[in-house]
Amino acid sequence: MGLFAKFKAGLQKTHSKLAHEIKRIVTRSPKLDAAGLEELEGALLAADLGPAVSGQILRAVRQAYETQGSAGREVFAIARREVERCLGAEPAELRRAPQGLTVVSIVGVNGTGKTTTAAKLAHRVQTRGHKALLAACDTFRAAAIEQLRLWGQRLQVEVIAGAYGADAAAVAHDAVAAGQARGVDYLLVDTAGRLHTKHNLMQELQKLHRVMNRQLPGAPHEVLLVLDATTGMNALNQAREFNKAVPLSGLIVTKLDGTSKGGMVVAIQQELNLPVKYLGLGEQADDLQPFDAKQFAGALFGE
Repeated sequence: MGLFAKFKAGLQKTHSKLAHEIKRIVTRSPKLDAAGLEELEGALLAADLGPAVSGQILRAVRQAYETQGSAGREVFAIARREVERCLGAEPAELRRAPQGLTVVSIVGVNGTGKTTTAAKLAHRVQTRGHKALLAACDTFRAAAIEQLRLWGQRLQVEVIAGAYGADAAAVAHDAVAAGQARGVDYLLVDTAGRLHTKHNLMQELQKLHRVMNRQLPGAPHEVLLVLDATTGMNALNQAREFNKAVPLSGLIVTKLDGTSKGGMVVAIQQELNLPVKYLGLGEQADDLQPFDAKQFAGALFGE
């Protein structure tokens, strides 16, 4: 399956709902009067595109109607263009440290799919000819260490882990040391899920990052927040709070295939100006796809 086909399949629920609503509005009122524009805004907001992006699309549609008088047929093309513009053209792959080990910290609230995402990133790194190492720094959830070990066996990636309940920062320290000693290219650190509202848990995450930075100045080189697309715009609050506690370098959005609120990707990227680096579009190791604004906008607003 090609990249566009994967995006299209992943965004099927969001696209179906949007396309149905837009066609209904345009068919009834090809000239898009005030009532039609209001309904169009409602459809865009329902897909969690957010007020700023929805407003941008509406202004462009209104302008096209005023200048060309035929906006109705072009709503899809206009929306696609505006979303692509919002997201920016630059594809955002993983950063690489100038030399030696690159450390990537995977953070987020409980249940977003961080452990699976860490493993999928390790797979991605390996398929590009780099050597990966995984660190099981979620020492709170008993199954997390076992889950990461199982992924490690499946992908043939070594996992550095401590005992359940061990100090996560100590595990991170050992993992950085192991990565350096083994000449690894990427260390992917699976951190414990934590509510963005729990100050003490955020401090623990800051400590974990400080310990890694002492061991390897500059680490972590990437801090990627994993967001569950099914939570819609609630994910925006998570992103805001995590970004305050540990400055984020990018976003990974999972479970897009299970929601009709896929527009949240655009809204969050627009508000926080953080690149969406990958999308989770399924359960398999290769279902973590690099984000592509053009493909995403096309899958969201294809006719």
